[in-house]
Amino acid sequence: MIEVSVLRLLLVTIIGWLDRREREALAYLIEENRLLRRQVGRRRLQFTDADRRRLAIRAHRLGRAALRDLATIVTPNTLLRWHRQLVARKWTHPRKRTRGGVLAEIRQLVVRMAEENPTWGYTRIQGALKNLEHQVGRSTIARILKAHGLSPAPKRPTSWQTFLRAHWGAIAGADFFTTEVWTWRGLVTFYTVFVIDLATRRVEVLGTTPHPDEAFMRQIVRTLTMADANQCRVLICDRDAKWSAAVRERFEEAGIRVVHTPYQAPNANAYAERFVRSVKEECLDRIIPIGQGHVRRVVSEFVAHYHRERNHQGLENALIEGAPVSSCGRVHRQSRLGGLLNFYRRAA
Repeated sequence: MIEVSVLRLLLVTIIGWLDRREREALAYLIEENRLLRRQVGRRRLQFTDADRRRLAIRAHRLGRAALRDLATIVTPNTLLRWHRQLVARKWTHPRKRTRGGVLAEIRQLVVRMAEENPTWGYTRIQGALKNLEHQVGRSTIARILKAHGLSPAPKRPTSWQTFLRAHWGAIAGADFFTTEVWTWRGLVTFYTVFVIDLATRRVEVLGTTPHPDEAFMRQIVRTLTMADANQCRVLICDRDAKWSAAVRERFEEAGIRVVHTPYQAPNANAYAERFVRSVKEECLDRIIPIGQGHVRRVVSEFVAHYHRERNHQGLENALIEGAPVSSCGRVHRQSRLGGLLNFYRRAA
């Protein structure tokens, strides 16, 4: 009997010692969390779904009363809310596609077909929907178009995007960009004029000069009109005085119509403006041009890189000229301008 009492006393002592150790460890962790929370301040902590799941499971076992004394990172209500969300997510099943989803798809298709095809009437749209296994009446199509503010076919306008793409190959944009060049006379501003084909994004530099006078512009007209047989028929230019009435007349004599953009509207000639930004940011802003020959060589190298080695987002991230050769060889770097412009390809 005495041995049982001694064993019981020993067991109670061990349990009490373990309980004190656990309480001390818990108190230390709580205090450590408070110190870390004070250093974090009001910055919001980021938790992953796995973090929330682990905290929510343990919070549910403790209960709200115990959490008030323990939780220092998030509030007890937040922990219990996470637990409720986990339970709700467990019993939430994906819904099957309802008729409402089909109707929303039909509305989107009707509006899309009407915007992309200005000449399509109700019956034509009805037939196109039938090809997609949607049976829709003409009156329903009319109501959908009216609700979205779209007119019937004869009154529906053609978008500028559709108009420009219909004339791809016949429209080009022209513009100047300036470069500050160091010469024996000091810092001189050079003007470079170029033309960009809107369809292919091909760029042709027509000339670079510090004096864009009438004689220079006459040479620009001759260079552009004699470049190739498939020349553009419409040239988009800004309101710069260098595109004078005399220059426009010479272009018209060569069969090229000059269209001026509105005042302070660079987006009206967006393709040309984007090329200017590219040549500036990727090349000219990273060098110090010394002399006219240097700036011409730099621009020529960039144009070659622009055509053969630079991917273009407007062309689905492809190259303007050719395609990269794919093989199993090592990757080589092809550099221009001392490594300022790079192109990576595999050895043949």
